[in-house]
Amino acid sequence: MDDKFDIEERWPELFDRLDAVKRNAVRQALASAWHEGWIPNREDVENLTDVACGAIGMEEFLRRAKAMARRRGSGAQG
Repeated sequence: MDDKFDIEERWPELFDRLDAVKRNAVRQALASAWHEGWIPNREDVENLTDVACGAIGMEEFLRRAKAMARRRGSGAQG
């Protein structure tokens, strides 16, 4: 696990479109997963910020998540 949770510094462009409340909610959700051992990656962060700002709906979020899981399950890097 990375020693520092620096999600906003890594991909600031993904957080720029969120208001303070949504930014905090996304940051907390990601921090919780990070504390459980998840290693941040841009694709996961982008999908969560996309749904948080309304760029995509929950159906698209779930479609993307399933596609990522299939790719990762087949050994492809996501």
